[in-house]
Amino acid sequence: MMNKTEFKKFIKAVPKAELHLHLEAVISMNGIKKLYKNKNGIEMPLEEQDALFSYEDLNGFIQAFLKVQSLFSSVEDFYLVFDELEKYLAENNIVYSEVFFAPSAFLKMGFSYEEMIKVFHEKISEIKENKGITVKLLMDVSRTFGCENAMKNYNLLKQFPCEDIIGIGLGGAESKGPAKDFAPVYEQAIKDGFKVVAHAGEDVGPESIWDAINFLHVQRIGHGVTAIQDEKLMEELVKTQLPVEICITSNTFTKKIVKEAKDHPIRQFFDKGMLVTVNTDDPVFFKTTLLDELWICYKNLKFTMEEIQKLIENSFEASFLSAEEKKTYIAEVQKSF
Repeated sequence: MMNKTEFKKFIKAVPKAELHLHLEAVISMNGIKKLYKNKNGIEMPLEEQDALFSYEDLNGFIQAFLKVQSLFSSVEDFYLVFDELEKYLAENNIVYSEVFFAPSAFLKMGFSYEEMIKVFHEKISEIKENKGITVKLLMDVSRTFGCENAMKNYNLLKQFPCEDIIGIGLGGAESKGPAKDFAPVYEQAIKDGFKVVAHAGEDVGPESIWDAINFLHVQRIGHGVTAIQDEKLMEELVKTQLPVEICITSNTFTKKIVKEAKDHPIRQFFDKGMLVTVNTDDPVFFKTTLLDELWICYKNLKFTMEEIQKLIENSFEASFLSAEEKKTYIAEVQKSF
């Protein structure tokens, strides 16, 4: 059994992919303080810093997430966010990532979508050039503000094409926005050739996952923890190999299904043969990294090193890379092990 330092050192050297990561949530506390100062002209008070990260459930976390978004003063602030993203990916040796960005709050603040994606493209190209890391984006059309708003977001995606944005996701308050309400947006996106994923089974029972499969025809499930409550659903996920993006610390934090990391159903999912991947969701909000999440699998959930390798390979397997690219990356992982 390796200790944490040995484990992290070894795993850091392995090239990894991360598929469930929110752009605004890679920003560090220092970054948040910078945004606050830019916007308000004063240092961020300590009590506000503490208050930002004190929440008890998913809805509390979403409020904190919206609060961070509200600290942005202009499109230029995304330069800072992408610098933080580059740092996070490099520190964890994540060579490929599919990252969610949620435009709703920024559009409501009057930001220009066209200007935002210009910055995104510029910074993503820079990350590729500086670090050799590939970043793709998924637009979170957002269930928080309803279907009409989601369709508006999707239409912007079509109106201003950007090679870095490969598809759509559905994040936000799951209990307030049933997946099936968003079927029209997903039908359109699929017709137009975009990739489609959705958060489901994070805060609501397995019926939410069934809806994401049956009404949205998703290509991956975000979180999916409540699948553990439905044997038939787990069998379906094994049979179809529909990938599930697991976020252990995040799920433990929101405490809906899992109270402690050692009880996370990823262990049962993996043993049953489901295609599970390991992700952080929101590193700064949950004070975690991809290396930490893999350490939890090793230490608390008793994954062997061979199984850790499989989890890392799964993330490339479940990605939207071409078959050829997947093969190349997976060969690199095998070489590292």
